[in-house]
Amino acid sequence: MANVAFLGMGVMGAPMAGHLAEAGHAVRVYNRTATKAEAWVAKHGGGHGETPRAAAEGCDIVMACVGNDDDLRGVCLGEDGAFAGMAKGSLFVDHTTVSAGVTRELAEAAAEQGIAYVDAPVSGGQAGAENGQLVIMCGGASDDYDRAEPIMASYAKLTKRMGDVGAGQLTKMVNQICIAGLLQGLSEGMAFAQKAGLDGEAVVDVIQGGAAGSWQMVNRHKTMLAGEYDHGFAVDWMRKDLAICLSEAEAIGAPLPGTALIDQYYKDVQAMGGGRWDTSSLMARLKALSEG
Repeated sequence: MANVAFLGMGVMGAPMAGHLAEAGHAVRVYNRTATKAEAWVAKHGGGHGETPRAAAEGCDIVMACVGNDDDLRGVCLGEDGAFAGMAKGSLFVDHTTVSAGVTRELAEAAAEQGIAYVDAPVSGGQAGAENGQLVIMCGGASDDYDRAEPIMASYAKLTKRMGDVGAGQLTKMVNQICIAGLLQGLSEGMAFAQKAGLDGEAVVDVIQGGAAGSWQMVNRHKTMLAGEYDHGFAVDWMRKDLAICLSEAEAIGAPLPGTALIDQYYKDVQAMGGGRWDTSSLMARLKALSEG
């Protein structure tokens, strides 16, 4: 069992920290809105820090799951940042989806203080966090990953080291690129089925067991066919992630023409008022086009 700090009590961080507490770790939490941290403590026990530094002090491992690059810098750096409260030899594990650039920047800052760093973005969404079934892709030194892995096992069904620091974030970019393309194809297929007068449920029953099958098809087709888009990862968050993908692709010279196009489709969904709809709402855009 370890002394663990967890920074960020959002829809992902709160249940992840809850699994740590249930596993028997001593957990201290921090959230920018203190009432969320207090509510977590009331439910799970442990403690909370008024600042990231206060939460991190005395902990073997500090974990974070916040919003974006600036949020991560904010909880790590400065007089009240986590790094200021962490001892030499401790470990920082970042579950936020951020750029590879900020990951390397913060890993260097941590190394200057003798703090180990593992970037560990997750896939599986809110349901995966709540059910302890996340997939975690990691970057960092082998020894550092080996220290983090049994802690992360509290809320993961799979963890894998992908390479040195930054490799986890690069792998998460691949994940988001693939999801974007898959959802556009699924949206077009479901919209076509409806327009052609087919029973969408029957279509999926036939094709999901073949080469077209996917997690998104199995878990999202019913809500897509019903025009319901409040069941997962939000469009606003996906556009944040795709911006990271497109920026990195430009930096390394990797063409992403389809991803760039689908990012613009998600921009259209935002303009429809769907920024908080889940990512399968690409189908709503197609319906609007067909009805327009």
